[in-house]
Amino acid sequence: MEGNKSYGNGSSWADQWDYSDRAAATSTANEKKRSSGGATAKYKQKVGDGLEKTKSVASTGMKKVKQGTSSGLQWIKDKYHKSTHKH
Repeated sequence: MEGNKSYGNGSSWADQWDYSDRAAATSTANEKKRSSGGATAKYKQKVGDGLEKTKSVASTGMKKVKQGTSSGLQWIKDKYHKSTHKH
C-alpha cells in the first residue's frame, strides 16, 4: 500500500465520497452573505446592547468586590491592632 495515494491523485477518503457540488455551495453561501446586510446590522446592535449590559454588571460587581476587600482588610487591621496593643 502507498498510504494517501491509494485513493488516486492524493485525495483523501472524505474527498472520494463527497458528491456535493462545491462551486454551488460556495456561491449560495456568498449570496446569503450579501443579502443579509440588514440582518447583520440588527444582530450587531443586539450584541452591542448585550455587551453594554455585561459591562454594567461587571462594573457593579467589581465595585462590590472592591468594597468587600477594603472592609475585610480594615477588619484584619483592627484585629491586629487590638492584639498588639495590650492595656
